[in-house]
Amino acid sequence: MSEQPPVKQQGEALENLYHEHRSFPPSAEFAAAAVAQPELYEDAAAAGPEFWARQARDLLSWDEDFTQTLDFSDAPFAKWFVGGKLNASYNALDRHVEQGRGDRVAIYFEGEPGDTRTYTYAQLTEEVKKAANAFESLGVSKGDRVAVYLPMIPEAVITMLACARIGAVHSVVFGGFSADALRSRIDDAEAKLVVTADGSYRRGKPTQLKPAVDESLVRDGHSVQHVLVVKRNGEPVDWTDGRDVWWDDAVATASAEHTPVPHDSEHPLFILYTSGTTGKPKGILHTTGGYLTQTAFTHLATFDLKPETDVYWCTADVGWVTGHSYVTYAPLVNGATQLMYEGTPDTPHQGRWWELVEKYKVSILYTAPTAIRTCMKWGRDIPGKFNLDSIRVLGTVGEPINPEAWMWYRTVIGGNGGKKEIPAPIVDTWWQTETGAHMIAPMPGVTATKPGSAQVPVPGISVDVVDEMGQPVPNGSGGFLVVKEPWPAMLRGIWGDPQRFKDTYWSRFDNMYFAGDGAKKDEDGDIWLLGRVDDVMNVSGHRLSTTEIESALVSHPSVAEAAVVGAVDETTGEAVVAFVILRGSAKDDADIVTTLRNHVGKEIGPIAKPRHILVVPELPKTRSGKIMRRLLKDVAEGREPGDSSTLADNTVMSQIAESLRK
Repeated sequence: MSEQPPVKQQGEALENLYHEHRSFPPSAEFAAAAVAQPELYEDAAAAGPEFWARQARDLLSWDEDFTQTLDFSDAPFAKWFVGGKLNASYNALDRHVEQGRGDRVAIYFEGEPGDTRTYTYAQLTEEVKKAANAFESLGVSKGDRVAVYLPMIPEAVITMLACARIGAVHSVVFGGFSADALRSRIDDAEAKLVVTADGSYRRGKPTQLKPAVDESLVRDGHSVQHVLVVKRNGEPVDWTDGRDVWWDDAVATASAEHTPVPHDSEHPLFILYTSGTTGKPKGILHTTGGYLTQTAFTHLATFDLKPETDVYWCTADVGWVTGHSYVTYAPLVNGATQLMYEGTPDTPHQGRWWELVEKYKVSILYTAPTAIRTCMKWGRDIPGKFNLDSIRVLGTVGEPINPEAWMWYRTVIGGNGGKKEIPAPIVDTWWQTETGAHMIAPMPGVTATKPGSAQVPVPGISVDVVDEMGQPVPNGSGGFLVVKEPWPAMLRGIWGDPQRFKDTYWSRFDNMYFAGDGAKKDEDGDIWLLGRVDDVMNVSGHRLSTTEIESALVSHPSVAEAAVVGAVDETTGEAVVAFVILRGSAKDDADIVTTLRNHVGKEIGPIAKPRHILVVPELPKTRSGKIMRRLLKDVAEGREPGDSSTLADNTVMSQIAESLRK
């Protein structure tokens, strides 16, 4: 059964209604010193797959060179760098030590309570070697799967790299997921070892992790032989003798000598589960050589990384693909210095992130639009208390960013509250768990950036926006975002289910990858993401993007955040329903709903005016910051909201219900 969202046939694929005309070219000084220069695009286009062969040899150390760059004869299953052998852990660690960079800081860690640790490349290499020996002593060998259920602490990175060193396949499960979610992932991957912690800290309070692991294993027939437990917060834990082992007992006493074994370029590196529309999570499989090549290249080029001087901070949890690609692997392969932070942006105060930027002199910051909008809501006075002058590149990831949030990010964070003459450039990146690495992103020293647009494919990547028949749409039109050529970091399948892989990603359009995102090309041909096609509304035959209407709402100074859904309507098919969080004094404006409806009409057109605008105190979000529009659609259509167990705050839906009763 295909998991592609249904495609409605009437009207344009996606209508292009919201227009943005601001543009910010890089400064001459930035452009001259940038890692990515304009000729990179021409080189990539001329060389084809061999462009990636050059990147692979330049950025990675190979034990055996590859003999073929790309084998796509069994499409859609790709093999990159055929015949090559390498070790991901060696590339991230040992070689830097061997080349005299052992004293360089690899990770600054800051816990939520304020505890700190610093690992140089030499120290991190030693810890990973010890962990690899400990895992092998627990029976883990090449090809075995290891489930990782840890908070955002260095042991998470150490565990992943120790698995890669051995050739074991890690499956990281986000620490906010339930015991049932953990169980399904352990079972599907047939994990032999689970690495977890007693708990973590969240918003000033200790939380527990080990009980969820225990609950997931209360049954016969599971595959887990050992549970390795990191002591993080001292919370009491139940103990199963013979199965459970303390990290300190196993790793601290292990030998610090461990020789990495070369693995085939196509050897599985990790499985990462992402939700599927049929209910069963999909185990996205990534392999070694191609994944490391594209993540390392994009990390260098997209962020203009200068490893000797930059301090890089990606705020994503390792439980998501961003934490795999742009925390664990690419920064360390590139020899960067990075910050890891365990907690939330508002603990112990709402300036916590900016305090850390100032403390560690963070120069590259990569975060999600949801976090940016939350900080906007708190006000610019909070980051204004800190010196953010060290920031020279900003990035966004996870969902389309609305132009006003982009402008706030540029001015308040990238411009140090307006003190900088030329604010830091913003790179808005589009990619997915499945793509493994950036696919669309401006190069900060080349591209004149536009608020809210990911803009151009990464050099060496072939993407397009097509109509229902798979034909490219003209500039100024919307459609379906596809990838037209194989790319190195592409998923190699769904774990244990090759047919589902074909049906999910390759069945909608011939010989093109489509994972369900809508997009538009502006008049210059730059790409704007419009969210999931299944978030598109069909209003009187017009296919409207929720993203565009949300952007229009947030562009009004009274609106802090907005979420838009389509609700069934007898006359128009669907009606636009908006949920908005207001800023300060706007909450007392009796005419605010009329004002906002008219504002949307002016910004986009009368067809996009919301039928209803509901003022709410909060929006339902997952722990990763995604708005759960499904729950809002339930409210808009008069139903009791469905399952809300994955929300970061389970009280949000009752808060919304209470606010609508008033």
